Amino acid sequence: MTNNQNPEQIARDTIDDMLQQAGWLVQSKNEVDLSANRGVAVREYLTDVGPADYVLFVDRKPVGIIEAKREDEGHRLTVVEEQSANYAKAKLKYLNNDPLPFVYESTGTITRFTDYRDPKPRGRNVFSFHKPETIAEWLRKGKSLRERLQTIPQLAETGLRPAQIVAINNLEHSFKRNRPKALIQMATGAGKTFTAATFVYRLLKHADSKRVLFLVDTKNLGEQAEQEFMTFQPNDDNRKFTELYNVQRLTSSYIANDSQVCISTIQRLYSI
Repeated sequence: MTNNQNPEQIARDTIDDMLQQAGWLVQSKNEVDLSANRGVAVREYLTDVGPADYVLFVDRKPVGIIEAKREDEGHRLTVVEEQSANYAKAKLKYLNNDPLPFVYESTGTITRFTDYRDPKPRGRNVFSFHKPETIAEWLRKGKSLRERLQTIPQLAETGLRPAQIVAINNLEHSFKRNRPKALIQMATGAGKTFTAATFVYRLLKHADSKRVLFLVDTKNLGEQAEQEFMTFQPNDDNRKFTELYNVQRLTSSYIANDSQVCISTIQRLYSI
C-alpha cells in the first residue's frame, strides 16, 4: 500500500517498484549518482522541453525515457507517444546528448515500449521494463533486430523444396517490411519443421538474434522438434545445428542463459 493518494503518484510508486525489480536504481533529480548502479532511473530530469518523468542511464550514459501516466489513462498510451518522443529528442540538462533510442509509456499496469533505432519505429506492449544489462547488450550490437533483419542475405536454395523456398522467402520479406506476424501454411509432410529450422538458423546467424522460442502444443511435438534441430545441417556449414547453437527443450521453469533456441509446450510456457 502506498502513502501517496493521488492517481499520478500511485502510478509512479508502481513504476518505481517495476524498475527496481528489473535491476534499476531509482533516484531523485536532486540526489543523482550515476555511478551507484549500472542502471539508474532519475525522476523528473530536466530537459530543454521540460522535466521528463524518468530518464534512464546505463553505464552513466542516457539511453531512454519513461513517460508516466495514471492508471485510468492506459487506454490512451498510444496518444502520448509523440510527447514521449519529444522528450527523447530533447537535450538533457548538463548533457550534450543525442536523441535517446529507448522510450516507454507506462501507467504501472500497462507499459508500452518503442525502439527508435528501428527502420519504422512503432510501440508495443511489454510485460516489464528491460534490464540495464539487456539495454547495454542492445547498444553493444548497434543496430536493432528489426534493422538487422533488413540485411539478411539471399536464401541459398540448395537442398530445399520449392514450397520451403517460397515459405522462407515470403517470411523474410514480411519481416523486412516490418510485419512481424506471419503464418506459414504447408501440407502434411511438406517439411514444416525443417523450414522452421532453416529460418531459425538464418535468424541466429544473419540477424544475430539472441534467442528463439519454438512453441508446440504437445510434448511429442517438442521432442520431434528437438530431434529435427539435432539432425539439421545448414547448407552453408558442415556442422550440425546443435554444434553451432544451443538448443534447450524446456522440462522445467529453468532457462539456461546460453540457450539460443528454447522448445516449449504452451502449458510449460504458462507455468514459468
